[in-house]
Amino acid sequence: MNDRERFLACLLGEPVDRPPYWLVWGPWSTTWRRWQREGMPAEFTDFSQVRARFGSDAAPASIGVNCGPCPRFERTILHEDDNYVTFIDDWGIQRRDYKGGESMPQFIEFPIKSRADWEAYRDERLAPDDPERLAGDWRKQCEDWAARGVPIQLGYYPDVGIFGSVRWLLGDEECLLAFYTMPDLVHEIMDHMTALYLTVFEKVVRDVRPDVIHIWEDMCGRQGPLISPKHWEEFMGPCYRRIKAFARAHDVRLLSVDTDGNPDLIIPPMMAAGVNYLYPMEVAAGCDVNVLRKRYPTLGMMGGIDKRAVAKGGEAIDKELARIKPAVAEGRYIPEFDHCIPDDVSWQDYCYYAVRLKELVGKE
Repeated sequence: MNDRERFLACLLGEPVDRPPYWLVWGPWSTTWRRWQREGMPAEFTDFSQVRARFGSDAAPASIGVNCGPCPRFERTILHEDDNYVTFIDDWGIQRRDYKGGESMPQFIEFPIKSRADWEAYRDERLAPDDPERLAGDWRKQCEDWAARGVPIQLGYYPDVGIFGSVRWLLGDEECLLAFYTMPDLVHEIMDHMTALYLTVFEKVVRDVRPDVIHIWEDMCGRQGPLISPKHWEEFMGPCYRRIKAFARAHDVRLLSVDTDGNPDLIIPPMMAAGVNYLYPMEVAAGCDVNVLRKRYPTLGMMGGIDKRAVAKGGEAIDKELARIKPAVAEGRYIPEFDHCIPDDVSWQDYCYYAVRLKELVGKE
């Protein structure tokens, strides 16, 4: 089987020679610098070379069309010193980044504060039929991926999201309050963004057959979802069903969602609306792929390996891989880290993990 065939068969529960061997989640910048000090080959300049060294299978490649602001905001630096840079990003969000290491940005100001702001932003930057959305050489790239058996994905972080887009426009806390104070606006933003995605998707599938439609949400924390299952169904369910209907009409077999945290409470409404692939199953938030595999036997999953265990070395790595082995045996699961690689993971321990994971999935 090639990488595309194996990816689809594994997650759909069809006969497969082995699970995919993925090294998808890359290192923090500080992790990379640590690895350079610890003997990683000097010629390695990016993580793709690490993947190639260990023979990682190809994960889905994203089609490079624009599903976000069009035109983008120009990145504008507002202030910069030795430690921080404050700037406007391509969504129009004012943020402050730490320059000295890995850290979450500080989000200072979001572009939408009122219905008038939304209407102006929508009219100026969210026209679904803007021809610039289809600019670039993505058709040629997709031809190359298809010829090499690489899975093809439609949708990507952060431009394709239902909750994700509202959060990205209004802000985290403001978004959650808006479900109660401005529900009509939340519905309107979600409906418009769904229409935008489907307009772009419809044009893409004239030339390319994707294998998966991907939606970025990041709508959960350790305590569970940021909105209730009832609100998920009321606000997001209709949008997902429209996307699922499109996927079914065009034989796109996977509808995936990326959310950190613990999504257990909203998995049932997500699956009812068509989601059949979920990741990264964050262990620190309480996700256990063995438990979730039993609870949702038809759900495809990826992730679920505790990155913290890898930092503890060989014995802990072996124990962690043994822990998730039952889920691997059950199927519909791609074992991988539950997010990016922190800088307490040494180069030696990462190499050990990569080799042991390859053995676990049976790749020779």
